[in-house]
Amino acid sequence: MTMAEQQIATSVLVIGTGGGGLRAAIELAERGVEVLALGKRPRNDAHTSLAAGGINAALATMDPEDTWQQHAADTLQESYLLANPDTVRIVAEGAAQGIADLERYGMPFAREADGRISQRFFGAHTYRRTAFAGDYTGLEIQRTLVNRAVQLGVPILDNVYVTRILVRDNTVFGAYGFDLDTGKRYVIHADAVILAAGGHTRIWRRTSSRRDENTGDSFRLAVTAGGRIRDPELVQFHPSGLLEPENAAGTLVSEAARGEGGQLRNALGERFMARYDAERMELSTRDRVALAAYTEIKEGRGTPKGGVWLDVSHLPRETIMQRLPRVYQTLLELQMLDITQQPIEIAPTAHYSMGGVWVRAEDHSTGVDGLYALGEAASGLHGANRLGGNSLIELLVFGRIVGEEAAKYSVNRESQQRSAEVVGEARAEVDGLLAADGPENVRALQRALRDTLTARAGVVRDEAGLLAGIEELAEIEDRTAQIGVHPDIAGFQDLAHAFDLKSSALSARATLDAALERRESRGCHNRSDYPELDESLQVNLVWSGPGQVTREPIPAIPAEIRALMRDDISTEGKLVE
Repeated sequence: MTMAEQQIATSVLVIGTGGGGLRAAIELAERGVEVLALGKRPRNDAHTSLAAGGINAALATMDPEDTWQQHAADTLQESYLLANPDTVRIVAEGAAQGIADLERYGMPFAREADGRISQRFFGAHTYRRTAFAGDYTGLEIQRTLVNRAVQLGVPILDNVYVTRILVRDNTVFGAYGFDLDTGKRYVIHADAVILAAGGHTRIWRRTSSRRDENTGDSFRLAVTAGGRIRDPELVQFHPSGLLEPENAAGTLVSEAARGEGGQLRNALGERFMARYDAERMELSTRDRVALAAYTEIKEGRGTPKGGVWLDVSHLPRETIMQRLPRVYQTLLELQMLDITQQPIEIAPTAHYSMGGVWVRAEDHSTGVDGLYALGEAASGLHGANRLGGNSLIELLVFGRIVGEEAAKYSVNRESQQRSAEVVGEARAEVDGLLAADGPENVRALQRALRDTLTARAGVVRDEAGLLAGIEELAEIEDRTAQIGVHPDIAGFQDLAHAFDLKSSALSARATLDAALERRESRGCHNRSDYPELDESLQVNLVWSGPGQVTREPIPAIPAEIRALMRDDISTEGKLVE
């Protein structure tokens, strides 16, 4: 029997209570528009809270010559020309306002003695433009936004899992979901829906995401609503993820450790970055550092457990305690390791979805009326390599813009067409899974899927591996039809995992299809069978279903920004196999 359903109506529904979702909800509340935010995790534990190093804006507090134009140029340069110049301009130009908003909400930024906001270098930035709070910047941003949302009386529902966005005639009218503890169902009617539910990096075995987050929920919700996915193959592998303990494999060691002077060494004790980027060394771009570490390990110069060493022990103890307190604490807790004395064993880890839901640059609408996406769920800012610190500012800039756009959309609606039939389909999907009593175990299938993606679409890919991955995935999908779902006294996590698996399978298929189509090496995407950059592939790849990948041209870069970019979009030092 179907559980009782609670009907809720709101003007705008926000799915996801991380930085992007909360910033959009705050904007709506400040504009007097009714909003409801919900997330599958507790609000203080959203993924944003894990972001360590900092948030970018060309404030020029440390380097007076910095400008938003240079920030845009650096972002486009390091995207390997796959970022959308319009999206980049909006974020770079709106970044100072994003920081000012956080200050207005009470964010405790690190400051210089005279009160200026302090800024640090991050890899591949021309100037110091990364503002921070120790090495727990994301946590402070999340706290600040939660506090502001509470002040404004924004209703936030924790532990609610959205299974479907409700759409009639390509127009959104709400969402369907259930409570993770009680199983109670929700039918939420809304004029507009903002999708801010993260990326798909949990489909790899070693990842900086925690167990049940970033499983590709945004991708599946958008596609089933009629949206499309752009550049799903462009996934950033962060160079420094922990190898152990097993239950924390992939946990990040912040890029701040390299920013403050940390050194990378192989098992022979060599500072191997000299081979890959002698000029920038450890401060090279994430894709190059990750590939360098991968290559050292693959060629047999890795540590006993299959990683490389990251060493900060030569730095003054005071520097480590002041500027890397979270790294110090994490390693003590997880490994009983004192980083002031010993090096850290690390390896590349799936970290960030640079692609995501297809959105228009200016308002992040999706092509489905009333549906918007932002943050890691969306695409357009990062191209084939994300600059550290850009993801947090993106949340604030587009949170504000999308909140404003959704407000206008809602206020101008003359009527809302609903569909009992569509609600019935969403209800039947949940009922069907709850009745599933097959022999297959959801967790085992999730593990199989992660093994496939790790083996077939990791840091380096090739055609044979990708085709094998698609075959393996098809077999996993067949087995998914035979799962058993068993809610118990502890709640409805099992049902959530079944939906996570659906999302992961769709995201995996999009990733493999697009990785197969991108027959070149560019940024994070390394094809050992196509080691060169292909000019004709300076396009975005748009996925709309299994095997359906189209090429989308990218707007031209404005001359004033182009003039600030280097000319070398090179693959030199990129693929050494």
